[in-house]
Amino acid sequence: MAKRAVAKIAAPAPSNPDPARQAQDAVATLKRLGSRKVLDGYARYAIPSERAFGIRMGAIQAVAKKLGRNHALALALWKTGWYEARMLAVFVAEPDRVTPALMDRWCRDFDNWATTDTACFKLFDRTPHAMKKVSQWSRLRGEFQKRAAFALLASAAAHAKTLSDAEFVRCFPLIQKGADDDRNFVMKGVSWALRAVGHRNPPLHARAVTLARTLAASESRPARWVGKDTLRDLVRPLVVRKMKGRQAS
Repeated sequence: MAKRAVAKIAAPAPSNPDPARQAQDAVATLKRLGSRKVLDGYARYAIPSERAFGIRMGAIQAVAKKLGRNHALALALWKTGWYEARMLAVFVAEPDRVTPALMDRWCRDFDNWATTDTACFKLFDRTPHAMKKVSQWSRLRGEFQKRAAFALLASAAAHAKTLSDAEFVRCFPLIQKGADDDRNFVMKGVSWALRAVGHRNPPLHARAVTLARTLAASESRPARWVGKDTLRDLVRPLVVRKMKGRQAS
């Protein structure tokens, strides 16, 4: 059944160029792919189910592959407010057409970690605006808006090969300040960011370990958690050997 529904999605035809209509068609397909079992399971992962159909990520990506990149469609999909439609929007949006204003608009709409992280990891980190948004969003008050800053930093550390070490070093004070936030998804986002930066290369690894040790010894409970969670990863023998190998080469 899922295969039949996905097969009906094709690249938008010239005779139907209206993005709003295309978005309606895509949402109809997503609805057919929905599963009550998957929807009920969203709660285990802290994903809101009020505006969702219940679709596994692989099926969403299959629909996105059929549609191809289509920025106007991405904007229309996001406006529908459906969880899976917004996930789909991330995959069909065109990175070179993503503006700072669009990033801010979507960031304001973030209401769960999955949409936040997917937008940062699959789209926003591919733009030249990423590091500026890390700094700006780290000052936001909303839990998922603030998480977006650190999810984007982690994503840039993993994917943006041309960024200099200095650009990541400038983010260390943001990480240290963010580590004092005791909200679950912010704490986990901060830890992810520090770990990802630490995996980038030996000099950043050394700096990340130093900061993690400082946080682990902090009087702040969330900062201690971030520091210890980060250290568990960065001082693993496998990671240490990898860094020594890179240093030697």
